[in-house]
Amino acid sequence: MKHDSLIAPEGYPFIVFSLIVTVFVSFLGGNWWLISFFILLTIFIICFFRNPERYFEEEEKILISPADGKVIKIENVDVAGTISGRFKKISIFMNVFNVHVNRAPYEGKIEAINYHEGKFFSANLDKASQDNERNEVLIRTEDGRVIWTVQIAGLVARRIVCWVNPGMNIRKGERFGLICFGSRVDMYLPEDSKISVKLNDKVKAGQTTLGYLS
Repeated sequence: MKHDSLIAPEGYPFIVFSLIVTVFVSFLGGNWWLISFFILLTIFIICFFRNPERYFEEEEKILISPADGKVIKIENVDVAGTISGRFKKISIFMNVFNVHVNRAPYEGKIEAINYHEGKFFSANLDKASQDNERNEVLIRTEDGRVIWTVQIAGLVARRIVCWVNPGMNIRKGERFGLICFGSRVDMYLPEDSKISVKLNDKVKAGQTTLGYLS
């Protein structure tokens, strides 16, 4: 199934509910402050679930951002669990005004998807990576490398959506899911990857170059 509609389908229930409440308040003769609030809330929800087209200039072994937001961590980490070894980790924090549709940073085969229930700490905290609700998407490249992308729910987020399944092939930049209402994405790359972004850089999913595989 393609997920290229202007608004992510998961947003329609929220949009419809907000519209119904707005119309209901208007018919009841609510004051203009209250009506204005619900109109602005509806506009906000529509904007939150926007799903724009994105384009990038393809280069050999280029890695592109899986999420919109700000780079809050770039570090080398030791990992044991879904994957094991030493990796470069890039963390991207998405505020409520960012596009929340996530995209594949590199092409390959979806080898595993692991969902973990958890808490809802603010997504910019270090403990969010381990303690928050999260969904892990492991991509195996054609030459056997691992690209591990983790969708992490935040303080406001209460739903992680994943559109792909194990065994599927995915293209670089292809949409694979979204996180509702504020969140974070951690990406684990081979340790010898070359990173081209810096801390606090603003990035866009499916468009910004994060670095290159060696």
